Amino acid sequence: QVQLVESGGGLAQAGGSLRLSCAASGRTLSSLIMGWFRQAPGKKREFVARISRSGTGTYYADSVKGRFAISRDNAKNTVYLQMNSLKPEDTAVYYCAADMGFNGDYEYWGQGIQVTVSS
Repeated sequence: QVQLVESGGGLAQAGGSLRLSCAASGRTLSSLIMGWFRQAPGKKREFVARISRSGTGTYYADSVKGRFAISRDNAKNTVYLQMNSLKPEDTAVYYCAADMGFNGDYEYWGQGIQVTVSS
């Protein structure tokens, strides 16, 4: 089992920045492909960013490309999402997720953390 706990959310003004952290336990982080997702009120959950096991490969949704950066510190068992130039439409509950790499699905999810961007 893998446990994921997000932190760092909260309220930011448009144009501001926040950094989310995801602490993993129960399995060595370097064995996991990690991702961030978000779900805004009344909308489906959507993909935000993904990072390879080593951290050398990253992939972003078009809506956040150039503004958000995903990174990881395997020694600290932590994944980060640096969010810059925030927009009100970034308001959502953000989820950290872990993919063991067997079938392309994310098997483990955090509880989610609220990010609110005011205009």
